[in-house]
Amino acid sequence: MIFLMPAVNVHDMKGKVIGEVTLSETVFGVKPNTVAIHAAVKNHLANRRQGTQSTLTRAEVRGGGAKPHRQKGTGRARQGSKSVPHYTHGGVAFAPKPRDYRYALNKKLKRLALKSALSLKAANDSIIVVDKLKMKEIKTKDFIKFLDALGIEGKALIVTSKPDEKIVLSARNLPGVKTTFATLLSTYDIMDARTFVVDKAALPKIEEVYA
Repeated sequence: MIFLMPAVNVHDMKGKVIGEVTLSETVFGVKPNTVAIHAAVKNHLANRRQGTQSTLTRAEVRGGGAKPHRQKGTGRARQGSKSVPHYTHGGVAFAPKPRDYRYALNKKLKRLALKSALSLKAANDSIIVVDKLKMKEIKTKDFIKFLDALGIEGKALIVTSKPDEKIVLSARNLPGVKTTFATLLSTYDIMDARTFVVDKAALPKIEEVYA
């Protein structure tokens, strides 16, 4: 199901409204599928897990060869080794070991999740389109002025039409601000951000790749 999308204002770098643009219905106007979004976010979190956790089993801890005490006559429970889990410094039962948590989602589900995330942002008026999003030099202070001019608070995802080193380096030290480009969008990053800030030149590429 597709919903017609209204026009969205286009701002310049100083926050002034200079026009409007209509978002694509097939990318920004679909009925959000929360199941697909949940699956994509869960997959993203699983794929970035290091999986390096490791503890020692009873076979790997030091010692445990001698019987702690004789079998009978002590009044205590019989024990065969000090390497068992209930002893201090004993091994861990069902010890976690290094493993790979990665798994793949099919392309159809990933695309549906991405379009659903973009459509949610559009429905919540959380998309800001900027005309000619660029920086003259690498300067975090100027990038902060740009965000303030647009009234952006909290987490934001900045999307350019192609990789832009000046924007990436100007924004990388700002908490909650992430940068990416049109052909490398992530459902997790979109949902994690409060505001989706996109260069006007990136919209045709987003619509072409994800429609």
